[in-house]
Amino acid sequence: MEMAGTMDKHAGDAGKWMMARLDTLPLSRFHYKMLVVNGFAWAFDAFDVGLVTFVVTALVSSWQLSAEQVGILLSSGMAGMIIGAFLSGPLADRFGRKAVFQWTMLIFSLFSLLCAVAWNFWSLVVFRFFVGLGLGGETPVVTALLGEFVPAGDRGKVQGLLNCFWAIGWLAAAAVAFFLIPAVGWRWAFVAGALPALYVWMIRLHVPESPRWLILRGRLEEARTIVAGIEQIVGRTAKIPPVSAADIAKVIEPKASSFADLFAGIYLKRTIMLWLLWFLAMFGYYGLFSWMPTLLVKAGHSMVKSFEYVFFLQCAYLPNQIISAYLMDKFGRKWPLVINLLFAGVATVIFGLALGSNLSMGQVLLLGLLTSFFVSGIWGITYTYTPELYPTGIRVTGTSWAATCSRFGSMLAPLIVGYSLDSLGVGGVYGIIAIAFIAAGMVVWGLGVETRGKQL
Repeated sequence: MEMAGTMDKHAGDAGKWMMARLDTLPLSRFHYKMLVVNGFAWAFDAFDVGLVTFVVTALVSSWQLSAEQVGILLSSGMAGMIIGAFLSGPLADRFGRKAVFQWTMLIFSLFSLLCAVAWNFWSLVVFRFFVGLGLGGETPVVTALLGEFVPAGDRGKVQGLLNCFWAIGWLAAAAVAFFLIPAVGWRWAFVAGALPALYVWMIRLHVPESPRWLILRGRLEEARTIVAGIEQIVGRTAKIPPVSAADIAKVIEPKASSFADLFAGIYLKRTIMLWLLWFLAMFGYYGLFSWMPTLLVKAGHSMVKSFEYVFFLQCAYLPNQIISAYLMDKFGRKWPLVINLLFAGVATVIFGLALGSNLSMGQVLLLGLLTSFFVSGIWGITYTYTPELYPTGIRVTGTSWAATCSRFGSMLAPLIVGYSLDSLGVGGVYGIIAIAFIAAGMVVWGLGVETRGKQL
């Protein structure tokens, strides 16, 4: 028994040393390569989410869809995301981040291709559900996996820059919609959306399993091999500092956890805060953007012109992503998030009123750019903040279940907009969206804790 205890102690010391090593390595080519590989997965996700909003605009004309059918189609993918997000967290915490990453990407790509051969409205609804299943399962894994490699002092910057790829994906969707849909039809847009299937092999070759997860599962040799490989890559371009006793003392040793821990102790308040934040903020995001091309057409602009306007709105998504990424490591996560949520709410109200007014399209576009600017900051911070609030054993579960709540918001928003548009008008609908952003800001203000620079 004494020998077993000594072995456990040595194993624990080795695990703590490796985690301290991950947090003391300088940022290097390895970390930026992980950012790019994970980021392109993020871009593919955004490409699909953005693409379907443009496809729906084309389908309204070619299939004569009603507002209610548009809401059903947009929400079918969100329903799949709910199930995907709910399942992927426990699966990634049980079987590893990398395996779940690969399978969800494959499901997402396969059913995106099937969308291109949909023969009627309901077949497209079913295929969009399975696209959402893969998409909803992948996004929480990406954020947690990347964060588990990045040093504590740089997580804000690197994780924040990850969300820039979301804007890149949206811009690509807008470009494809602008050039491809009018020329050859909406089906070829879904074929383009299936290309991420090839990306699975990039993940297999270039994304290692999380050493933190391997340590928790007792697979120390695998973790040691990965950490040593990272050290070797970093050492080619930077001086590697030694791991001190003080560095090891800062490490929070991973312990076995269950989903029940999400609702106990210090994690209960965090879970409540995150579930409300994700639900309300995603309700606002999808309420704002999923209907925007259609609303612009309804306001009298051509389909091609509306695609062009949304493209410009997504250009405004990038600057605040970069600003927030660098501010997080300097000023923290909580207050920049609160500020972006509150300003997003105010900007949404003004933008909604402008859409229903006699303002010129140039003035409306400027207000839309301002709204997009603040909304972008919300997600750059939220995707960084959420995994930091949970320990390794339940990190992806906590992140994915918060994302599950967001999918309820993203599913409800298109439906509520569709059913409320005729009775409330554009200004009234955007007022509801603004309330969601402001309420989320108040929740983070009251319940949020700061995580800047803290060990995972």
